[in-house]
Amino acid sequence: MNSFNFLTAPDVPTAIQLTNNQLSAFIAGGTNLLDLWKYNLVNPTALIDINQLAALSEFRELENGGFRLGAAVKNAETAYHPIIESRYPLLSRAILAGASAQIRNMASNGGNLLQRTRCYYFYDHQVPCNKRIPGSGCPARDGYNRMHAILGASEACIAVFPSDMCVALAALEARINITGGDGERSLAFSDFHRLPGERPDLDNNLKPGELITSIDLPAKGFPLNYSYLKLRDRHSYAFALVSVATALEMDGNTIKEARIALGGVAHKPWRSLEAEEFLREKTACRENFAAAADIILQGAVGLEYNRFKIKLAKNAIIRNGMMAIDPDSQLPGAQPSL
Repeated sequence: MNSFNFLTAPDVPTAIQLTNNQLSAFIAGGTNLLDLWKYNLVNPTALIDINQLAALSEFRELENGGFRLGAAVKNAETAYHPIIESRYPLLSRAILAGASAQIRNMASNGGNLLQRTRCYYFYDHQVPCNKRIPGSGCPARDGYNRMHAILGASEACIAVFPSDMCVALAALEARINITGGDGERSLAFSDFHRLPGERPDLDNNLKPGELITSIDLPAKGFPLNYSYLKLRDRHSYAFALVSVATALEMDGNTIKEARIALGGVAHKPWRSLEAEEFLREKTACRENFAAAADIILQGAVGLEYNRFKIKLAKNAIIRNGMMAIDPDSQLPGAQPSL
């Protein structure tokens, strides 16, 4: 048994004060934290329960027309919220593609951003792993790397970030609100997660003792032309080999604005602003989505067991673009073909 203290706080400043060492951890749903604990990857001496903090549990309209998601709000509650379903349906679809209904009922919005890779070498203490012990090595590079990165990887790490929700948040250009000992700050979503570089043990730019309090969605939610496509080994409770979030603003058959984010291919949700700019004022067709896919996948590198993901990603980008302009293709029972 691991002994630990379980603490509660009446407000966010008190919760921050309770994180007096790096061995304490905030807990909301705990769906990833408990996994990491069972595998002896973390061993907190204190858990600080944040479920009762009102500032972390709200849905709120913003003055700029956007919408705020509390960090402690559960994934399922977010996905089924009427404003998310109507104004940000891409986010709802992405959340509902993740994990299982039971886990979505427990997992929190903030925790979804902080989940760690599901790389099997990371969880296996019998082998070295730079994410566990920097400088020890990355056996995945020459091992079984079917699930691993084709973009943004480094010699130190080829792990991928597993979230579905975050792929949609990247496409929507959300912002993350953070509170810590130095006060409050807000980060663009693209600046939150990190590529591995030489420090793959650092998944994001959250500082020790900081707490995610909320996620702000912009006013523009792309409610008319959107699609989330997740390609995986089985239909439920499986992480993506490749996922694509596509959001389009259309004028007839002309693309006025495009957002495309990929999951399952890198250490963070992957976007190419160059590809999105290429699609601006272009006709929405397979040929243009294919050209955009080539731009997004520039520099993609496959290893022995994951080379197929490069072609899979290109086909997924094309297919998802076509699904975004044809909402009927996403009706229940419609099967996306590649």
